Amino acid sequence: MSRILFEKHSHIAVLTLNQPKLRNSISEIEVVEEFIDALNQVNNDPQLRCLIITGAGSAFSSGGNIKDMLNKEGMFAGEANDIRENYAKVIQRIPQALHNVSIPTIAAVNGPAFGAGCDLAMYCDMRIASHSASFAESFIRVGLIPGDGGAWILPRIAGFGRAAEMAFTGDAITAQQAYDWGMLNKLVDDDTLMDETMALAKRIVKNPPQALRATKQLMRSGTTMPLDSLLQMSAAIQANLHQTQDHFEAVNALIEKRAPNYKGE
Repeated sequence: MSRILFEKHSHIAVLTLNQPKLRNSISEIEVVEEFIDALNQVNNDPQLRCLIITGAGSAFSSGGNIKDMLNKEGMFAGEANDIRENYAKVIQRIPQALHNVSIPTIAAVNGPAFGAGCDLAMYCDMRIASHSASFAESFIRVGLIPGDGGAWILPRIAGFGRAAEMAFTGDAITAQQAYDWGMLNKLVDDDTLMDETMALAKRIVKNPPQALRATKQLMRSGTTMPLDSLLQMSAAIQANLHQTQDHFEAVNALIEKRAPNYKGE
C-alpha cells in the first residue's frame, strides 16, 4: 500500500497521507521519501497550478511515530550525533521541500494535526479545517522541541504569543480556536471539507500559471527579504511577466469582457 496517495484533477494535485492506522505519522524515512517524490512531481508538472494536502482516515497527521521514539528505531535510532543527522536527512526535508513547492498549497485538515503534523499544515500557504480538526505543538509533552522547524513557521502563522503558548504548554487547540487565532482561512463542516478546499483551489487555478508561480515565489521571499531587495525582485519578475502571452490574454479578456484562456505561455 502506498503511504502517500497522489492524484491529479485537471490543474489541481491532491496529496493524501495514507497511514490511517498510524494516524498518518510522517517521521518514517519511507514516508518522507514518498512525500518528497510527490512534491517533485508537482514541481515538474507545468500543468499543475495548486496542491492540496490532506490525511486519510480520522487524522490529518500525528507527526512523529511515538513507538519509534520509545524503541529508538528509525530516525530516532542511535546516539546524539546519529539522531542529529537523521533529523536533517528525514523530517527536516519536509518543511524545506514544502517551502520550495512552486505552486500554491492548501492543507485540508480533516482531524488532529499534532507535532510535526501541525507544522506540516502551517507550512502550507493556506489552511481549511473541519470541525473535527485540532492542532497541537505537542513536542514538549514528550520532552522535545519542535525539531522540524516549527519554531520558525508557527510564530509566522499564529503570532509569537499564541505560538509560544502552544509550544510551552503542548496543549491542543480546537479548530474553532485555530480559526479565531487566524491560523485558518476557513472552518467548515466535516462532510464539506474537500468540496470547500477544491472550491478554493479552483478559484486559484483560474489564473495564469506563470503569474501564480511567480506570486508564490515572491510571497515566500517576502517573509525574510528586506523591502528594497523585494522591490528589486518584484520589478525583475514583473518585467518578464509583461512579455508573456498570458498577460496579453488577461488584458484582452478584461477589455472584451470574456473568460480568459491561459496556456502558460
